[in-house]
Amino acid sequence: MSIEQKRPLTLRDVSEASGVSEMTVSRVLRNRGDVSDSTRERVLAAAKDLGYVPNKIAGALASNRVNLVGVIIPSLSNMVFPEVMTGINQVLEDTELQPVVGVTDYLPEKEERVLYEMLSWRPSGVIIAGLEHSEAARIMLKASGIPVVEIMDSDGTPVDAMVGISHRRAGREMAKAILKAGYTRVGFMGTKMPLDHRARKRFEGFTEHLAKSGIEIEDRAFYSGGSALAKGREMTAEMLARSPELDFLYYSNDLIGAGGLLYLIEQGIDIPGQIGLAGFNGVELLQGLPRKLATMDACRLEIGRTAAQIVAAQLKDPEAEIDKQVTLSPKISYGDTLRRR
Repeated sequence: MSIEQKRPLTLRDVSEASGVSEMTVSRVLRNRGDVSDSTRERVLAAAKDLGYVPNKIAGALASNRVNLVGVIIPSLSNMVFPEVMTGINQVLEDTELQPVVGVTDYLPEKEERVLYEMLSWRPSGVIIAGLEHSEAARIMLKASGIPVVEIMDSDGTPVDAMVGISHRRAGREMAKAILKAGYTRVGFMGTKMPLDHRARKRFEGFTEHLAKSGIEIEDRAFYSGGSALAKGREMTAEMLARSPELDFLYYSNDLIGAGGLLYLIEQGIDIPGQIGLAGFNGVELLQGLPRKLATMDACRLEIGRTAAQIVAAQLKDPEAEIDKQVTLSPKISYGDTLRRR
């Protein structure tokens, strides 16, 4: 029994199926040259029926790039980044550009490897999370010769362009709201700071503003791994067992904050009277909780859209004057867990 050997389809296959020359097929698929509408439709129909996909690498040899935008993010399990990707895709879907995603797991050495592989394909641009990178990664980004947009953070100096929020300011604003509401005995729960620079900056802004009013965080707990409701419940129970006098719990993200909220509700604790709490990110999925968690929107969709617009604009006109350092302003949502005074 003979087995049919698979081979990639070629221009010749489309040429034979459509009854026109390979040159004409090439012109149609590259949208180049003068071809009649009827011929164009016949070629496109044949290519679609065959499942033919043009070899963009061959075309890239002439232009030295492909119509791909490398998007490098730390996590796919974190609910923050899919919304960023949605914003990027909303802009790029109206162009010839396609986003290609690489995941770093918050590890600098993995970011280097992902970036190296991405750049080896000669993409048209790179959108990468964060401003903190290894020296090798920064050198690669600077030498790439393509638009580079660092996203999610504006507390630092970008390689090329940046779109994000000031996480230090976000921490300060939350501390102001907590103090204004009359809370004075604060506990903090969040990710391990060496791996999450943006959470670290929020924590710094938060603690610095509290310190100006003579208040220190009385208890804190850190964890590694993805954001999780179960982890929030566990850490909240452990913290209140250690420090039952706390009257406010600040979480580095909404998911562990939601876990804490569910635990407090189960214990019959008065929220926000006896204990207030707040998270960060404004995750819409959590709107169905029994109480609406106080939080701060990280402007994720807008960050993705703006980053993609910068890349597209630079590719369309490298000499165009565009704002390449964009700082967005998130707002506090008080929900049902933070008193207003």
